[in-house]
Amino acid sequence: MEQRPILQVEDLITNFVTFDGVDTRVVRAVDKVSFEVPHGDRVALIGESGCGKSTLAQSILRVLPPSGHVRGGRIWFEGEDLLAKTPKEMTSIRGREISMILQDPMMSLNPVFTIGNQIAEGIIRHLDLQDKKLVERIEELLVAVNISQPKQRMKQYPHEMSGGMRQRVVGAIALSCNPKIIIADEATTNLDVTIQLQFLNLLKHIHDETGVTLIFITHDLGIVAEMCRRVLVMYAGKIVEEALVTEVFDNPAHPYAKGLLGAAFGLQDLSRRTPISGEPPDLANLPPGCSFHPRCPETLDICRSQEPPETILSGSRRVRCWLYAGNGERKDFRETGNA
Repeated sequence: MEQRPILQVEDLITNFVTFDGVDTRVVRAVDKVSFEVPHGDRVALIGESGCGKSTLAQSILRVLPPSGHVRGGRIWFEGEDLLAKTPKEMTSIRGREISMILQDPMMSLNPVFTIGNQIAEGIIRHLDLQDKKLVERIEELLVAVNISQPKQRMKQYPHEMSGGMRQRVVGAIALSCNPKIIIADEATTNLDVTIQLQFLNLLKHIHDETGVTLIFITHDLGIVAEMCRRVLVMYAGKIVEEALVTEVFDNPAHPYAKGLLGAAFGLQDLSRRTPISGEPPDLANLPPGCSFHPRCPETLDICRSQEPPETILSGSRRVRCWLYAGNGERKDFRETGNA
């Protein structure tokens, strides 16, 4: 019997309601997003800032800011709908079943509590360890994330540690209750290259040892190539391409995915660098048709008026682009008209 995916997101819609001083604006940050994550998978979620990646993660954990609301869809975790859970039930899931590592460790760590107290909080709540066993678990976690002298470190405050060490402490908190999913939201952005490599190697080791499911939200395609098996490409709140990492890197299907790769890997050879023109759209005022068409070098007439359907290219590879709509074979845009 085939095992059910550990996480299934179906037609998820998340809106933010804002006020610009004159009018109320509805920002559709996540727009009918669907995907599955098998047990033990390593998935990357990539795209420019503002495309909805972090909002998607916050929707899964139900930690949206007050202006954010899930307006439709389902989020299945091990067969149970997280959107149907009470706040108390979600509190028991966060940290225990699904953990998140944020970009800025100072946003996760409280400056007035010691490192030991902050690691202990989730362990006490979810695992009910006390006294000697609690201290042993904290020390074990600090050693696991390559922090030496754990007895001394657990008595320190966040400001007494370097940025790289604080990020490892956040990693220890995320691991403290042996979660089944870890979501790393730009978790290495503020680390120098050496510490970044150490942190990624740590996550890879933890994955190999425990089989934890990893979801990376990142701008760094080097991390995607090194750490992930599958990739979801987001643009304007939608997943526009889903494929194995090797498929996207070798032969990206969506013009936006091509642009991301061209902008990133052209840095080694500036003559090959092909940045994406224009700016991401206003999510409260999206263009008609395909949201990417104002920036796309391969625009068809239909792109300006109709939203592209999802097309299955092969296996689990999917793309939302009129170039492939119908039978999954790429059409020659030069024969059908270009801007």
